[in-house]
Amino acid sequence: MKDKESHNTNDTFLAQWLEGELSDIELKALVSENDYKSFLKIRKGLEIYDGLEASTETSFAKIQEQISNKKGNVRKLHTNPWLIGIAASIVLFFGLFSILGNDMVSIETSYGEQKTIALLDGSEVIMNSKSTLTYNEDNWETNRKLQLKGEAYFKVKKGSTFTVETENGKVQVLGTQFNVNAVNDYFEVVCFEGKVRVAIKDETYMLLPANSVRRINGNAIETWNNPDVNPSWIHGESSFKSVPLIYVISALESQYNIDIHSDTIDTNIIYTGSFTHENLDTALQTVFKSLQIQYFEKEKGNIYLNLK
Repeated sequence: MKDKESHNTNDTFLAQWLEGELSDIELKALVSENDYKSFLKIRKGLEIYDGLEASTETSFAKIQEQISNKKGNVRKLHTNPWLIGIAASIVLFFGLFSILGNDMVSIETSYGEQKTIALLDGSEVIMNSKSTLTYNEDNWETNRKLQLKGEAYFKVKKGSTFTVETENGKVQVLGTQFNVNAVNDYFEVVCFEGKVRVAIKDETYMLLPANSVRRINGNAIETWNNPDVNPSWIHGESSFKSVPLIYVISALESQYNIDIHSDTIDTNIIYTGSFTHENLDTALQTVFKSLQIQYFEKEKGNIYLNLK
């Protein structure tokens, strides 16, 4: 009886989680580790299902039809919307996942979007806009390794070595809080808590709280102290310290889903400052007016720059 009650409770938690009423972190605190891993796979199945643009209701109707065609008395299945989703995802779990044959998880954010991800060990990742995070959940306990494109803030639980790999360098920690920004040829790591080992090419740096290191466009590696307690972007503001304007423009484009045409200006101008994530015009004014650069929107979503 207790097992049955536990199963029903888990079904309720799963339904609430799939509907967005529970976060990853809240769900993880309510169910066992094995159930949590299974629920992550179910969600992955739903995402694949959506990607195929199939209808959940249609798949469930087919299941009912196949059962009703069998001889004997058949108990009528419930048709609650969340049960339909669970049924379809279970089909996917045993079908599509057996075809894929791996446990790779890939999470992406869109323009102006942030996502908070709870990893299997209780670590937390906050992803900035236009970023991708990939990892293997099957051997996560013994191999805590992720691949990052874009920017993310990590809060790592103590345990085995935790590695963030990017195209520009690698970050290794045991348990700490740090930010990684790896976009094209821009690579920056800021340590906020604990100790962080950063490998850039053939050089290794050990960062303590407030220490930062970065390399831009293959130039000399820079180090400095950052007094902030966490990255400003998680609070709705992107900040820059002595950064070529081209990278600020890229950040604006990722945040607001726009194209900024900068052919007529020098994008190597150094910029120090910030811009808000809440209002495009305010963000553009903050960045470009301080540099004496004019901007105007010629077509929707296309911003053109000119020197005053």
